[in-house]
Amino acid sequence: MTLGTILLIVLVLLLVGALPTWGHSRSWGYAPTGGLGLVLIIVLILVLMGKI
Repeated sequence: MTLGTILLIVLVLLLVGALPTWGHSRSWGYAPTGGLGLVLIIVLILVLMGKI
């Protein structure tokens, strides 16, 4: 597997883990998910362009 594929898998797992479904993170809102989603989109675009 390439570095880009591994990075995408890790970012998807972080994105799922940041969902505010746990009791302690309900007050955080969607900020962690939105931030990780933005990073995921940027990395996905870089992988598709062949930069990573």
